[in-house]
Amino acid sequence: MPDVTKTADAAAVDAVATPSVDASEPQPKQDKPRSLWGDAWRDLRRNPYFLVSSVLIAFLLLIAAWPSLFTSASPTAGDLVNHYVGKPELSKIGSEGWLGYDIQGRSVYARLIYGTRASVIVGILVTLIVTVLGGLVGMLAGYFGGWIDALLSRITDIFFGIPFLLGAMVVLQAFTERTVWVVVGALAFLGWTQMARVMRGAVITVKQADYVHAAKALGAGTRRILFRHILPNAMAPVIVVATIALGGYISAEATLSYLGLGFAAPTVSWGLDISAGVQMIRTSQHILLYPSIMLSITVLAFIMLGEAVRNALDPKLR
Repeated sequence: MPDVTKTADAAAVDAVATPSVDASEPQPKQDKPRSLWGDAWRDLRRNPYFLVSSVLIAFLLLIAAWPSLFTSASPTAGDLVNHYVGKPELSKIGSEGWLGYDIQGRSVYARLIYGTRASVIVGILVTLIVTVLGGLVGMLAGYFGGWIDALLSRITDIFFGIPFLLGAMVVLQAFTERTVWVVVGALAFLGWTQMARVMRGAVITVKQADYVHAAKALGAGTRRILFRHILPNAMAPVIVVATIALGGYISAEATLSYLGLGFAAPTVSWGLDISAGVQMIRTSQHILLYPSIMLSITVLAFIMLGEAVRNALDPKLR
């Protein structure tokens, strides 16, 4: 017969070693593994550069979308008799003469507000076009390789060898009327090459991953592999470059307008105002100063955003 005493002692030891679990008590949740994008978003929320630049960019977008919320003055109406190069009235914040008047008697403050729209629109549209075009070229070249890669890479090299601003100036010279779409097209026509190179390198790295080989082994088509497996995992460096380049496109538009090859009146542009302010730099510095400050803040905001995104998406910088 089995020893009843030893069996009872063993059961008591097991009861002490394995405490009972009360089903009524809530069990702590185990943390789910975060993806690259989840880790990046967590880091971005803690990055002061991202927070500051995001607030600035959101404010600029608000100004570009609804400039009438910030001023009721007209950016094109001038009064040479009463407001010729009028000095700033800094005590009257938000008024028509708050930042003074230019050589045509127009409100500098109103032109700053309405000039935001042209600069932001150009920067966003050019960035979207070059990201789509350059990303598509780079993705095809990096994935297929062979003669397709050689052909697309040589085409990219040809465009890459053309100086960006000089090439844009030559293209814009061919148009008598330089609208927003003309300026955007000229900048995008020459600006996609860097995006293509970045995407090509990212795709070459990603297509060697095990999950891509597994998708091919399971019979997934080329379109599914490209857009479901490769593209989402190759977008991180492209997003970083696009964010930083956006500020550069805004600066390029202002440079072209300053040289008289970008926007033309009656379009309101910071580059046009800077060009006009140079003529009065010795006597009325405010005409040049305020659009220059606004342009610098805008470009700096996008560069800060790009740097924050780069630090968040690059595992080596964590």
